[in-house]
Amino acid sequence: MEPRCGRIKAFYFKDPDGNHLEILQFPPGRGAARWHAPGDELFLGIDHTAIVVRDTLPERGFFEGALGLEVHGSSENHGIEQERLNNVFGARLLITSLGAAAGPAVEFLDYLAPATGRPTPLDTQANDLWYWHVTMTTPDIAALETRLSAAGARFVSAGIVEMPADALGLGRALLALSPSGHAILAFQPR
Repeated sequence: MEPRCGRIKAFYFKDPDGNHLEILQFPPGRGAARWHAPGDELFLGIDHTAIVVRDTLPERGFFEGALGLEVHGSSENHGIEQERLNNVFGARLLITSLGAAAGPAVEFLDYLAPATGRPTPLDTQANDLWYWHVTMTTPDIAALETRLSAAGARFVSAGIVEMPADALGLGRALLALSPSGHAILAFQPR
């Protein structure tokens, strides 16, 4: 990547279903200490998930206000390296990273140019191959439902759903959409 990207090395590839994945290598002094662990491991973990957003401000308000995440950083990336990484000619992105005290971050990719991205189809279902959701845990699912309602979130689930005992320890869960239509699966562990 370019020097203004902090010398982070990255490449995208697609999994067998065509989903984009990104591998990152942080240079010394960049990224969390866990990404510089000595050893022979090929992968050290998951740093973040990235979602393309229509407009950073409403998404940021939703993720900060309703979900309680904090901005970890922001940059505007462009140039030949960014075009090659995204395989989008003329790519100019506002990238904003948000996170909680623990776990992977969420990164917004706001394409300032070209503005030709297509919205998620309105009839998207959770079993569509392009479907993607961010999973978050909360100690109080009822309080989160209240915050999401106050923020005007669109709910996919019929409110809070009590999951079966063998459902990966999900306990009580709900599924809602961000302003750009990205699904957020929130659950309160058992």
